[in-house]
Amino acid sequence: MDKNFDVCVIGGGIQGAGIAQAAALSGLSVALLEKSDWGAGTSSKSSKLIHGGLRYLESFEIGLVRESLKERRTLLNIAADIVKPNWFYLPVYKNSQHKPWQLSIGLTLYRILAGRKNLAGFKRLRRSQWSQLKGLNTANLQTVFAYQDAQTDDQALTRRVALSAQTEGATLLCPATVISAEKTHKGYSIDLNIDGERKTIYCRYLVNASGPWINPVAKTIQPKPPMVSVDLIQGTHIEFNEQLSDKCFYLEAQQDHRAIFVMPYKGGTLLGTTEKVFSGDPDQVQPSAEEIEYLLEVIRYHFPHFHHKPTKAWAGLRVLPASDSNPFSRSREVQYAESESYLAVYGGKLTGYRATAEIAIKKIIKSMGLEGRRKVKDSSKIKI
Repeated sequence: MDKNFDVCVIGGGIQGAGIAQAAALSGLSVALLEKSDWGAGTSSKSSKLIHGGLRYLESFEIGLVRESLKERRTLLNIAADIVKPNWFYLPVYKNSQHKPWQLSIGLTLYRILAGRKNLAGFKRLRRSQWSQLKGLNTANLQTVFAYQDAQTDDQALTRRVALSAQTEGATLLCPATVISAEKTHKGYSIDLNIDGERKTIYCRYLVNASGPWINPVAKTIQPKPPMVSVDLIQGTHIEFNEQLSDKCFYLEAQQDHRAIFVMPYKGGTLLGTTEKVFSGDPDQVQPSAEEIEYLLEVIRYHFPHFHHKPTKAWAGLRVLPASDSNPFSRSREVQYAESESYLAVYGGKLTGYRATAEIAIKKIIKSMGLEGRRKVKDSSKIKI
């Protein structure tokens, strides 16, 4: 194993894999370090959506939505066999938080931001079509919108990006647990546990993209790098063996007006997600009985005939800015912490991993004094 690299990336989730791919595409020697399996953490616990984030328009995150819609188009092109478009049905009731005219404006803006030939259309279903919506509760139903977004297998996508990085020359080390790292005059030395043996590798530049573990990993580095204050937000999903529909539903939870998705998944149904602040060991995150019951109440309300019991429940963790506000209302923009030869990437969406990687590699190349001397290959042209 080579022990010397230009860049070492800690974290084999979608963000780390994307940054490793971008670094390899720029001609840098790269090591991607993962302690368990590619996409085993947050990147396998998402809602499996490749989307622009319609609800982010409410908080005026226009740039994030525009970027995500652009990336959605790219992923539909480069990973067409696992990123699939689907219709999302959005019912609006008399007691819904948003009125039909407000959602019509939002969907129009969503279409404009997407641009032409990018799943941009939406429609309003006629009342005569409501009976086709798989038993959707029509009591006090005012209207139903339908628009397009996309779904994927999040962990499979992560693995493909990691393998693409390897194809471009990156070294993949998994399982490889970071014990400690120390700043040197040439970059960093990193002590790893690989198959029970202690190994040391060296890099000119270190990237921390370890998701919910990002600050615990940062605390193993000497001297201590800058850190961003964040909250870990637990999101629980439940699965059913029975398939409700081959289409998706974007529902408003009657309890608190949060967005909940009901989607076809592996021949059954996937329902999620919740959002609550998590404290503790990220390796020990588990869905709570309260979260499961919350999700069951949502599906029972909207689909009274769907009495099936969930066969599986699982929870993942998002990294969001620390705040006293409701997690649902917090920004999803990526945050960065930098020092000499070091970059930490906080947060990030599955859909926007390439855009995050592009920003990261620009920071890396600038810090390494390689501006104008490295031409980065365009990952939007590479099938994965």
